[in-house]
Amino acid sequence: MVAGLAIAWYAGRRDRLGDVLPRLPGLPTAYAVVTVLLGPASAAMHATQSEFGGGLDLLSMYLIASFAAAYALMRLVRQGSVFFFQVFLLLVAACELVGTLGASVPVVHQSGNLAFGLLLVTAIVIEVALWRRHDGTRTELRWGGGAVAAMVVAFVIWNLAQGPWCDPTSWLQGHAAWHLLDAVAAYLLFRLYASELAHP
Repeated sequence: MVAGLAIAWYAGRRDRLGDVLPRLPGLPTAYAVVTVLLGPASAAMHATQSEFGGGLDLLSMYLIASFAAAYALMRLVRQGSVFFFQVFLLLVAACELVGTLGASVPVVHQSGNLAFGLLLVTAIVIEVALWRRHDGTRTELRWGGGAVAAMVVAFVIWNLAQGPWCDPTSWLQGHAAWHLLDAVAAYLLFRLYASELAHP
């Protein structure tokens, strides 16, 4: 939630948003809202340990991953906000459908987590393709690299915290580190978006 509020604060001044985001009204706010929702949705799962809470947690993950993939695809095919929201809603619906399968998946445990991960990988691949395309816009890759690094470390910790690092009585919890690093990644991803400049 703090990361989402920091994004909203940063997006409050248009002079910080590069050349591309100001042309897309509503998207910075939408990303801030989606990031903030990760907090209460995760709390719903952890506090209730219910199926409904787990569904909210997964939905918040689908929202952020779908945003990243849809925003990257929108820029790749040179479309606008309407295209973004259409793809975004389609991806969220597809994730929900895949999540209902409830299939057991190695490493990530369930089909919903797999859909989330595949969308993030898709976003990364497209962002790299955009950076290499040299089509007149440029992002500061350090922000994207930082976001990817935070997610990779978070994923490693998430897995270790379910095995050798699992200690329910400890004040130091690997799963808490997973949440903190995810928040850092979400913020850094927005900074990547905000760094995009149009060059002649």
